[in-house]
Amino acid sequence: MRSSDQRPSPRRPHLPAWSHEQPLEWMLWPPPAVSHARVEQELAQDAFRRVVGRFATGVTVITTRLDGVDHAMTVNSFTSVSLDPLLVLFCPDRRSRFHDVVLKAGVWGVSVLADTMESASSEFARRGRDLSRPLEGYGYRRGSLGVALLDGAVATLACRTSAVHDGGDHSIVVGSVVEMHSGAAETSPLLYYEGRYRRL
Repeated sequence: MRSSDQRPSPRRPHLPAWSHEQPLEWMLWPPPAVSHARVEQELAQDAFRRVVGRFATGVTVITTRLDGVDHAMTVNSFTSVSLDPLLVLFCPDRRSRFHDVVLKAGVWGVSVLADTMESASSEFARRGRDLSRPLEGYGYRRGSLGVALLDGAVATLACRTSAVHDGGDHSIVVGSVVEMHSGAAETSPLLYYEGRYRRL
């Protein structure tokens, strides 16, 4: 019999038989250490996305023009700021190609998308798309600052950058409104809610 002061050796949990199709991690014991802080950060970011995803927004395409070349990006982090003076803002990701271009250009257009423009939203949000002719296939007009404003939009604005603030992994770009137009009264906006496009 085992004496009372003897402790049973810790049992190693059952692991499935390894095959060449399984990653090597199956064979490691004890398992590799995972940073607790990293896990907590990722969980917090996932929770944050779910929470802010409950806030329904419109969808815009922000455009700019630098050295004769048009650039465009889908953005839902657009909002009005002030009536006096007229100010709006949007928040581009610092890691995006669009970020440095729009800051250097100093001017940008806003096209608030109609509910018939989901394909445009998806196209201008797509990573790795061809940037040589970004507006090919889309109707637009040139605003007073030379930026493209998409046809069929619910509303359009042309803005000049008045301030740029740090916003963590994004920049907060504030613009003075130079030009603005409303679309046809019967058009309805495209919405974004909980990671999906919605309509009124």
